[in-house]
Amino acid sequence: MERRAPAKKKRKAGHIDYPIVLMIGLLCAFGLVMVFSASYYYAQNTASVGYDGYYYIRKQAIYLAVGFPMMLLISFVDFKKLERFKLIGILVSIVLLIAVLAFGQETNGARRWIVIGGQSIQPSEIAKFGMMLYMCSFMAKKHAVMQSFAKGMLPMLLVIGVICGLVMLQPNMSMAVIMGLMGYALLFIGGCDTKQMLLLLLVFIGLFALLAVIEPYRMARLTSFVDPWKDALGDGYQLIQSYYALGSGGLFGVGLNNSKQKLLYMTYGESDFIFAIVCEELGLVGGVLVIAAYGFIIYRGIRIALQCRDRFGSMLAGGITVVFGLQVFVNIGVCTGLLPTTGQALPFISAGGSSMMIFLAAMGVLLSISRYNSLTQGTAAPVKGRA
Repeated sequence: MERRAPAKKKRKAGHIDYPIVLMIGLLCAFGLVMVFSASYYYAQNTASVGYDGYYYIRKQAIYLAVGFPMMLLISFVDFKKLERFKLIGILVSIVLLIAVLAFGQETNGARRWIVIGGQSIQPSEIAKFGMMLYMCSFMAKKHAVMQSFAKGMLPMLLVIGVICGLVMLQPNMSMAVIMGLMGYALLFIGGCDTKQMLLLLLVFIGLFALLAVIEPYRMARLTSFVDPWKDALGDGYQLIQSYYALGSGGLFGVGLNNSKQKLLYMTYGESDFIFAIVCEELGLVGGVLVIAAYGFIIYRGIRIALQCRDRFGSMLAGGITVVFGLQVFVNIGVCTGLLPTTGQALPFISAGGSSMMIFLAAMGVLLSISRYNSLTQGTAAPVKGRA
């Protein structure tokens, strides 16, 4: 009689990483409070939202009510199953990025949002993680050839180039830069040749400078953060208002809900510049505590990536942590004048459904990698520094 192969046992999940769940929950709850504080006066005096002071907080609460349980549910799904969707993920990302160029909502000369099923979606947020999934799967399987430029780095550069190129066409240079930096970090983690990585860095810097020079508005935005008072009513306006908020906050802040900058002085105070409102109302102490909370999640993410026994899982955890850390750094860097003004949300705190849902889903994957870490199979050793 023909002997049947033994059935493959279904892996059971380990314990959830409660410290990460707790910290994410605290940040999301804090975000609800700050979104309401930062948006109520603006929404109450804005026709586009129907003069409804509860508009932003209501939407944020709905997204959180859906997103947080979704994160916990994803944490029970074996992260290894995600490899099956790498091709679908990258194709969907490309299709959405093309669709937003053709059918997207135009705001201030840019097309970055598309309405699907009555909901506004930012395809670049989805593409960020679609690209990551594809790159992690490719480099985990092709680890032996990643030192080769033609067989390893070049295919990945083509993927990065296509995704970042489509994002640039929106145009959205800040998001393209973040995705490019994420791709560069993944190439480093994936084990690409050091000399090639250094050369690639020089190419990236040159390309960044070229893209800034060929468009006057980009150069103006890049230089305005050095001395925003040169164009106080133009490109430097938002940063100056952010400085006023940060300076007014002092050590302990002016008190929750007592911000003056949110009274129609600061634009996007509920989203892009919400960290400035946090510091104005809760002071330096509040801002440092928020940064510490993000730092804790980043630390746990790095720890999960280093301890994971599966190369794909290790790279995916590293990629999620890199994207999360970059997003936090860029948003806070903009509010404090360290970086030029961009339109990037602060994860779990800024108002915005796409960012909230995507990052909660990503944290669910990170939690899954942590849960299944002790059960991962394969010959790959834990990634320490570089794969």
